[in-house]
Amino acid sequence: MLRLPSAAKLTDLKERLVDVPGRVRVMAKVANQTGLMWQFHVPGARALMEVLTRRSQNPSQMYQVHAANTPNKVALRWRDEALTFAELEDRIARVAAGFSSRGLSRGSSLIVMMKNRPEFVVTQNAATRVGAAAVSVSWRSTAAELAYLAMHSGAKFIVFNPELWPVVEEASRSLPHLKRSQFVVVGAGPGEVPKGVTSYEDLFDETPLENYAPANGAADDAEAAVVIYTSGTTGKPKGAVRKFPKDAFPAALRFIAQTPMRADDVHLVACPLYHSTALAFLLLSQILGATAVLMDEFKPEFFLRDVERWGVTTTAVVPTMLHRVLSLEPELLARYRTRSLRAIICGGAPLPGPLGLRVMDHFGDILFNFYGATETGLVTLANPQDLRAAPGTIGQPIPGNDIRLLDDAGVEVARGEVGELYVKNKLLVAGYHKDDDATAASLRDGFFSVGDLARKDRDGRYFIEGRKRDMIISGGVNIYPAEVESALEAHPDVAEVAVVGVEDAEWGERVRAFVVARPGSQLDDAYLKTWTRERLAGPKVPRDFVFLDALPRNATGKVMKRDLRVWRA
Repeated sequence: MLRLPSAAKLTDLKERLVDVPGRVRVMAKVANQTGLMWQFHVPGARALMEVLTRRSQNPSQMYQVHAANTPNKVALRWRDEALTFAELEDRIARVAAGFSSRGLSRGSSLIVMMKNRPEFVVTQNAATRVGAAAVSVSWRSTAAELAYLAMHSGAKFIVFNPELWPVVEEASRSLPHLKRSQFVVVGAGPGEVPKGVTSYEDLFDETPLENYAPANGAADDAEAAVVIYTSGTTGKPKGAVRKFPKDAFPAALRFIAQTPMRADDVHLVACPLYHSTALAFLLLSQILGATAVLMDEFKPEFFLRDVERWGVTTTAVVPTMLHRVLSLEPELLARYRTRSLRAIICGGAPLPGPLGLRVMDHFGDILFNFYGATETGLVTLANPQDLRAAPGTIGQPIPGNDIRLLDDAGVEVARGEVGELYVKNKLLVAGYHKDDDATAASLRDGFFSVGDLARKDRDGRYFIEGRKRDMIISGGVNIYPAEVESALEAHPDVAEVAVVGVEDAEWGERVRAFVVARPGSQLDDAYLKTWTRERLAGPKVPRDFVFLDALPRNATGKVMKRDLRVWRA
């Protein structure tokens, strides 16, 4: 006897299907543009439609699609290891089952603290698969930092590399709620697994997949998330909670449509995976079924070597990396073939205009500069033509983003004027973990700000002018550090510069510039003051200059301006 679904089930199915046509149209456009359409087979198409009709989508589901569609295609390369999409999906499913059997469930979290390696990708997606939050932590963290993040996030597991055990063990003394078995070591050789600690490999076979019922979180409506802690350049890091609404998938496709990304790409993961830039562009590339190559740790020559060895077509970097690559000896730069590159995508910190031009002069017009934040996702994109016409620009809004530049009263500023950048899109974070006050302070009428200041030119291009807390007020004049930095960086003997405000009895604040000179150059205060005075109004000219061998940066390459403000000779 044929049993018809209940009215409630039919209503539920209708709600799931109502927005599928729009998402399919966006997907079809990108699939055609990227070449993905011509790689799809019937099993993959079935898997994709099954994912699209679920109540919620999350990044881990794309591996199910590609495992069905192109099971034998290489998904990840790391050192001499290669994992196909079928192998990667199998590992994700097995580790998800293992963690689930040990109590990881919807609404809980785990910490991932390791260098770039396949297990990082597996663990992130396994947590998402069961509806848990994956918290990425820098492998450079101290024991005190790790303990704070574990307590603040409520992590039930900490997954780490064996060489990090001394730090993890010290942190564990401040984490009495975690048993020894809740520490999971990855890649440990014989005799390297500390007593009582779980070996990552044990997770694979604890729960046979045929017995794994994902009722605790990986159900159709699992509200998976990742929690990414901000860099903490001004104090304790805040945990940005990123969930995966249905609109996230089309939003990702709209960004891809603005780039030369393709399904046959080889994407080089050069940034650490705990950094938003690395994780975001790995996911974007693998939405298309591209192959990703993981660098253990960025080194300028190794970057060039991997581009040549694997025929890398796309990569995502922060400006510091580009600076370090171009600082290599000319004969070393010329040694490697990099013509396979079709897109170098830069973000995570302001891109100095002169650096962008030097990158394009060397690699060709393949540089893209994006603006985004952990809290906002990808907001704007500048293509090579933009960067030639207006060096340093972050470009124009990616479709789906609404931007407002507001003054302190919440009124939009005129074109050309500087205001605080607020953005509204479908990828805004759900808020800051356990910090309602910080969440509320960042929101205005549904628009989110991370405190960046920007202006828009007559052509609709945006430019970052610094952070609100970095703005210098000298004698009542607002001075934006980015403008002063740009003027100094235009000097051919200046490699890097950072500008801050320091206390001044007469003016309230005065401008101080920290300069890194190119090797062999002869720079002094008087010469740079003259250079700056010819390009900027008097109040913006630095009163003093400090010459350093390198600017202080955090692990993600951002300049630690709070250290510079309290700098003492």
